[in-house]
Amino acid sequence: MLHDVAVKQTYSTQQAARKAGIHPVTLRRWLAAKKVRPSLGVPYDGRTLWRWTDADVEELRKYKATHYRKGRGRKKDKKSKV
Repeated sequence: MLHDVAVKQTYSTQQAARKAGIHPVTLRRWLAAKKVRPSLGVPYDGRTLWRWTDADVEELRKYKATHYRKGRGRKKDKKSKV
């Protein structure tokens, strides 16, 4: 007997980065620094495969809007003008 179970659409890290409008390397860097985390991690062969939901991608967009500047990377600190 089959049960009706809602299965959420998930995305790979590369797909999530594309949907959020950032480079996959940037997203991997944010993951390594623990700045962002998806809601689902699947252990696989001694590694973790991150699966991103639509809500996770939306959180990435919000993080990008507040912490990321297109073009020349990070915003410079106003105090350190030379």
